[in-house]
Amino acid sequence: MCTDSYVFVQVMERLPRRALDRCVALYDGERYVKVFSCREQFLAMAFGQLAYRESLRDVVACLSAHRSKMYHLGFRDIVARQTLARANELRDWRIWRDLAQHLIGEARTLYFNEPGVANDIAGACYAIDSTSIHLCLSLFSWAPYKEALGSVKLHLGLDIRGSIPAFFDMTSGKVNDMNFLDTITPESGACYIMDRGYLDFGRLHAIHKAGAFFVTRAKDNMIFERRYSHSVDKATGMLVDQTIVLSGKHTPEKYPDTLRRIAYRDAEGHRYVFLTNNFTVSAFSVTLLYKHRWQIELFFKWIKQHLNEHIDLLGQDQDVLGSLRKRSEDADLHRAVRISHRRYLEKETRRQTQPL
Repeated sequence: MCTDSYVFVQVMERLPRRALDRCVALYDGERYVKVFSCREQFLAMAFGQLAYRESLRDVVACLSAHRSKMYHLGFRDIVARQTLARANELRDWRIWRDLAQHLIGEARTLYFNEPGVANDIAGACYAIDSTSIHLCLSLFSWAPYKEALGSVKLHLGLDIRGSIPAFFDMTSGKVNDMNFLDTITPESGACYIMDRGYLDFGRLHAIHKAGAFFVTRAKDNMIFERRYSHSVDKATGMLVDQTIVLSGKHTPEKYPDTLRRIAYRDAEGHRYVFLTNNFTVSAFSVTLLYKHRWQIELFFKWIKQHLNEHIDLLGQDQDVLGSLRKRSEDADLHRAVRISHRRYLEKETRRQTQPL
């Protein structure tokens, strides 16, 4: 007779109970709760993600099929669909936000000693991008995007060292990408890597004044004046390395300081022009930084292949608007980030415990 724990239980044991209990107590998440705790809510939603369930009804039906195993899986009683839906709707989403931040800290610690992008780059490097999650408007009426399509947008800052999400937000699908820069607090000495969708010189200058660095691509119609030209090694694909100032109609007011303009041609003949405020690293290191931005695209691909973005949203009432709209969006994201970080931690723990 097998006496080991179920695989689901072994995975969920890695969830820090004390951290979850602190978050629940801080926001009074279990006030008047008698039969369905926040931990059981997390277990039910995690089960739905790991078992690739499509709806709350599907989650409850699958759990009910294992009625005799419910206690050993961590549940005190059978989970009712209405109970799970009301818990997702009414409980404070900040519980899951704080828990996600705690897990992010744990995951980033495991990759602290990972090698950086280049030897002359010592600070943290974050790739910033967004992805849209399309929804059926008849089911998610609180997320209108087009005539017959709903959408929410996931904004993410990914730590390149270890591909660990560091900060995130979720908004309506109509929100412009560059607005996400207003919600983050730049970390002094860190580098933020973005594509041309975030090219707003006023916001970039705010990052510069905070003592942080940025790397982005220049637009073809950018108006500037060259101050200096630095020598480059053209054998590495570098074309130019210049110090410039903006000379457009309004851009000098938005970014009055100097910028570094770097042009590079890859092995396939594609030409790229980068802008940065970092004058200390080599030009080739700047191109390597932007190349590593592709990690966030791979992370979005992983999320859409392995996480069901709709399962949490299906638990919300179609008439939930206003403050509940923000709550449902954030709760969905925080559960997805928690599941992904549990997998990162599980993978790293197995690697460290393998026999030599």
